Amino acid sequence: MSAPVSSLPGMSDILPEEATLWQWVEGRCREVLRNAGFGEIRTPILERTDLFVRTTGEGSEVVQKQMFTFDDRSGRSLSLRPEGTPSIMRAYLSSQGDGGPVRWYYMGPMFRSERPQAGRKRQFHQLGAEAIGSESVIVDAEMIGLTYDLCSSVGLPEAVVLVNSIGSAEDQAAIKGLLAGYFTDHREALCADCSRRLEGNVLRILDCKNEQCQAVIEGAPPIAEAIGVEGRREFDRLISLLDRAAIPFRMEPRLVRGLDYYTRTVWEVRHDALGAQDALGGGGRYDRLAESLGQKAYRPGVGFAMGLERMLLAIQAGKGAQDLRAEGGPDVWLVSMGAPAEEANFLWAREVRSKLGLSVQGDFDGRSMKAQMRMANRSGARWVVICGEDELAKGVFCLKDLQSGEQWEVSGQDAVVQLGGTQE
Repeated sequence: MSAPVSSLPGMSDILPEEATLWQWVEGRCREVLRNAGFGEIRTPILERTDLFVRTTGEGSEVVQKQMFTFDDRSGRSLSLRPEGTPSIMRAYLSSQGDGGPVRWYYMGPMFRSERPQAGRKRQFHQLGAEAIGSESVIVDAEMIGLTYDLCSSVGLPEAVVLVNSIGSAEDQAAIKGLLAGYFTDHREALCADCSRRLEGNVLRILDCKNEQCQAVIEGAPPIAEAIGVEGRREFDRLISLLDRAAIPFRMEPRLVRGLDYYTRTVWEVRHDALGAQDALGGGGRYDRLAESLGQKAYRPGVGFAMGLERMLLAIQAGKGAQDLRAEGGPDVWLVSMGAPAEEANFLWAREVRSKLGLSVQGDFDGRSMKAQMRMANRSGARWVVICGEDELAKGVFCLKDLQSGEQWEVSGQDAVVQLGGTQE
């Protein structure tokens, strides 16, 4: 006998009872994004590897260690997308010839070959939003506010946004020089990865979670020391806007993001229900991203991504997740005693679904009435429709309200009318 086939490590099935909660979160987020003027874009899961090498960064941990990459039959190097922003910019550059501003959002699976753990899978799901075509700091503030609004909309108002500036592309040469001098003096105390980062993008050292490096990072000079006057003025304006908009945030002078294309504003949203690994998502400005894809004209942008698994973990740590799962059950459960009753219930269910749009489910495998009622109670349905020999002889159904326990006989048409009245 052959061994059973299991799912791959770090790639999980989302079963119907869990999918209900996912759908609720996705629906609330779509509403928030629509209200902010964003339209949905859907890009391929599979892209040319070069797209991520040129944007996310050839020396980044994502590209070096985490991407699922392979050659196709034509010898082209392809990768499952590890993040969404490069694909969005590629789509923008190929479709928006005039370079006009767009507001796009996306939801979907991403892939990284990380060690699987709670909230961090090899196939994971992101919700992201990108505002391309504006370099205004007001748009930065709007996007940071939107990140918080998404958390609040799904019952996570305790989320806090951490904000920093990592300087313009021009500032970053001075910033990297400042940090390189400091970390070179402390090289012996850094982990192997951070020693290597000294030769590449030294900013990534600040994003290291290794305890060995944390004490060294704490003593690093603030990035702001190397940011020019214009950059500081812009960041001060951003902080003022966030204050006036009453967006919960705090400045984090050593905050960076693990992607090479960020400049100026960066932020991260955290929630303490997640413990030590408390990040829900984050974002930043990427004014030079289009340039890395060969675009000569200036195409500034700013965006963020939220980990849906991370958001769901935080929601499930609260009290409302079980109630949300219950919302996904059927409205009506059918109990059928005998083959003729099963057929009558089958026909009646089609009428109710068609006329009322109600969710109707039942069991047609000849189980006892007691077993079928247990199934009805477990399903979360409000109503049960019972049909057996007596009901068929009378030309009626027995309609039972599982909340009150009351039940009464009605014709099939009257049952439709009464259930329709409960929707008003």
